[in-house]
Amino acid sequence: MDVSRFLRKSPALVFYLLLVIVAFDFGDENCAVEARHKVYPEYQSLPAVSVKYAHRTGYHFQPPKHWINDPNGPMHYKGWYHLFYQYNPKGAVWGNIVWAHSVSKDLVNWRALPPAIYPTKPFDINGCWSGSATVLPGNRPIILYTGIDTKNHQVQNYAVPANASDPYLREWTKPDNNPIVDPGPGVNASAFRDPTTAWFEDGHWKILVGSRRKHRGMAYLYRSRDFIHWTKAKHPLHSAPKTGMWECPDFFPVSKNNANGLDTSALGQGVKHVLKVSLDLTRYEYYTIGTYHPDKDRYMPDNTSADGWSGLRYDYGNCYASKTFFDPVKNRRLLWGWANESDAVQSDVQKGWAGIQTIPRKIWLDSYGKQLLQWPVEELETLRGQNVHMSSVKLNNGEHVEIKGITAAQADVDVVFSFSSLDGAEQFDSSWLNAQDLCGLKGSGVPGNVGPFGLLTLASEHLEEFTPVFFRIFKADDQNKHKVLMCSDARSSSLKSGIYKPSFAGFVDVDLSDGKISLRSLIDHSVVESFGAGGKTCITSRVYPTLALLGNARLFTFNNGTQTITIETLDAWSMNRPVMNQALE
Repeated sequence: MDVSRFLRKSPALVFYLLLVIVAFDFGDENCAVEARHKVYPEYQSLPAVSVKYAHRTGYHFQPPKHWINDPNGPMHYKGWYHLFYQYNPKGAVWGNIVWAHSVSKDLVNWRALPPAIYPTKPFDINGCWSGSATVLPGNRPIILYTGIDTKNHQVQNYAVPANASDPYLREWTKPDNNPIVDPGPGVNASAFRDPTTAWFEDGHWKILVGSRRKHRGMAYLYRSRDFIHWTKAKHPLHSAPKTGMWECPDFFPVSKNNANGLDTSALGQGVKHVLKVSLDLTRYEYYTIGTYHPDKDRYMPDNTSADGWSGLRYDYGNCYASKTFFDPVKNRRLLWGWANESDAVQSDVQKGWAGIQTIPRKIWLDSYGKQLLQWPVEELETLRGQNVHMSSVKLNNGEHVEIKGITAAQADVDVVFSFSSLDGAEQFDSSWLNAQDLCGLKGSGVPGNVGPFGLLTLASEHLEEFTPVFFRIFKADDQNKHKVLMCSDARSSSLKSGIYKPSFAGFVDVDLSDGKISLRSLIDHSVVESFGAGGKTCITSRVYPTLALLGNARLFTFNNGTQTITIETLDAWSMNRPVMNQALE
């Protein structure tokens, strides 16, 4: 019996099995160690002496070595972008977590600074976990973060710059009046973390803190007039049953009228709000679009946004614990996510590093108001080098065409595919509710009519290894409608056994009336970050090839559908290496 397939088709059973797996957490309201914060003491004293570079990324954000996870509190201050992130300075597994700190002028080249926050005081002696940054009036930055105190309770603390005139914000102080928010009666002290960026409304600053009550996920709302004394609202801003712990909540406004970003405190007729949560049970993120009612301290998702496992996602692959911020320099909202490692713990220790951040993405509301769009920041294009251009190339059934002349292991490829007709598209089965299951059923090698077609990334010369990123188009029950599946399928990515090689996928809500669909993939040694249909569906895959490494990697376009596909235009670039976390002099 294929147990994994059975479980995927039985989400309710999966939910309860997961509850059993993390029962130690749900059973003890004062236990501060949860499922994703697993400690590996046998590896904590094994710092990386040498770092293996075969799978190390060239232009994605990562430190020189060791473990990283959640991006924390990105902001712009005195001419510099600041990125804080969870970091283990002693090894390549989770543990010994501090707030590492890097700065950049352009979101591409980064310089490392000393850690901003690390455990030193009773209110955070057992850990400095995730949080956010807010820039108060008068250009005064402040950090809110979760500390693990002497009782192993999760409490919310603040830190301020030791010298606000320093544009690098090299040193931070943690005042002794911390914590400023503690769980209080009726709140689970082991599931109370990740304070959001604050917004200002009606004389009060407001923040959310992620939590759960038994199996119900929730975002508690707190308000303060002075940012020091906080009062809990009578009810959560929002909650949902059977979703478990809500980690790393993010709550922000988006414009209904254009792609510009909005300050986190923006309200008004032309504004919708987004609530994103990271579900500890599934290790995926979900978001809703809805209406914020500040007078009632309530957020109501639109009827086009579902809470929980069936909801919208920023990214349908290896992406978790994301954080957005408003960039006042270019009037945009930017998103970072943690492209979490899928390799084994022992392998992480051996190679000396684990985890990267996604490329920062601009994020905005689509013209229909039903979902968010994402696109790599324009600054990334400054790294483009050697270019290969193709146009009007026919891909017949079973053909694959190599894209030569670039460094295929470190590339940016942007392609528009077209098709002459959708009349022969396969019929979509209404039982295919889960895109990832469907990708597993109908992979890149399974013939179809309109698709599968797309890219074979990080491919070996004879295709023993490859990570396909592709589309397959189906005919829906309504004869004038079509269902578009986008896959990034890691099952064929590596000959190495014992590693996680999932078939990630999402459906793409796109108008095909012009007979075209676009795909952009950022390929970087062990990560393939893809954007379908102009950023409607995004998938990040972590992969670990054994043959398709460095100069031996290849890049192909392909079509395994009976209908001929045309490459309308294709541009591919070798990507140069930026300055990546060298120490700031």
